[in-house]
Amino acid sequence: MNIIKLLKIDPFLLTLVIVVATATFLPCEGRINTFFESLTSLAIALLFFMHGAKLSFNAIIDGIKNWKLHLMIFITTFAIFPLLGVGLQIFVPALLTHNLYLGFIYLCTLPATVQSAIAFTSIARGNVAAAICSASASTLLGVFITPILIGLFMHAQSDNAMDISEAVISIMLKLMLPFILGHLSRPLIGLWIDKYRKIINQTDRLSILLVVYVAFSNAVINGIWQQIDIISFITIIIFSLILLTSVLVITRYGSRLLGFNKQDEITIVFCGSKKSLASGIPMASIIFPAAVTGMMVLPLMIFHQIQLMVCAILAAHYAKRQD
Repeated sequence: MNIIKLLKIDPFLLTLVIVVATATFLPCEGRINTFFESLTSLAIALLFFMHGAKLSFNAIIDGIKNWKLHLMIFITTFAIFPLLGVGLQIFVPALLTHNLYLGFIYLCTLPATVQSAIAFTSIARGNVAAAICSASASTLLGVFITPILIGLFMHAQSDNAMDISEAVISIMLKLMLPFILGHLSRPLIGLWIDKYRKIINQTDRLSILLVVYVAFSNAVINGIWQQIDIISFITIIIFSLILLTSVLVITRYGSRLLGFNKQDEITIVFCGSKKSLASGIPMASIIFPAAVTGMMVLPLMIFHQIQLMVCAILAAHYAKRQD
């Protein structure tokens, strides 16, 4: 455990590794797979219902006033990140396989993560109210924007171009509708949600673990480990570091160039550089065919751990400053 803390490794990521290993040796097939897929759909709906219920309307009002900050985070998340992802095409097929490249495209189109972005902003003594607003809005907008960006960028990259309208409709019904219902029910269950937030967060993680198990079970059945080797893992790590470093440099020095104060700079850095595992894995299970979902989320899972480790160090550095 001390080694885990020293290396800044998220224990949840270790649990994900165990789930992937379980799916590798004990994949769910046949009727069991059908049952788990139905259970996954319910878990995803519950996940986004709880996301909506946890979102405070007052937090939106408090943070929304700083529109310039939110605009920069929005541009970073849904424009700069995807363009950097498309730029990785120059490394295909010399360093990146086509499928891994598409996995990075998916990673780059995702919304920002909520919990870690807010947590790191708080640790670094940034603008927490703006971080809450921006990260929550990113998740909400990502439901619409991510499938559109995937459709646009993958249309020319894949032989099986996805139907954008079908993806948006599917996400609206399976993600957005539960999210809205959750937020509308906040006046009734808000106090209960706030009181048991830690328990609910664990429920969120259990939902993600279930989705990962089903996704990788299908991926194993379709031969993912015949397509991925140790060289591919190292390649994912290297390109994840390249992407993260590029965005951190852009957000940090871009915010200074545009005249943001230190607190807002911190918010932009930590909200603009994150990609959401909690949103990305459920979305992938809806957008992509079961046979390729595991491959699509593999870069995301590795990037997620890297962003946590790097941003933990960066947050500690910001926290030591003297204002």
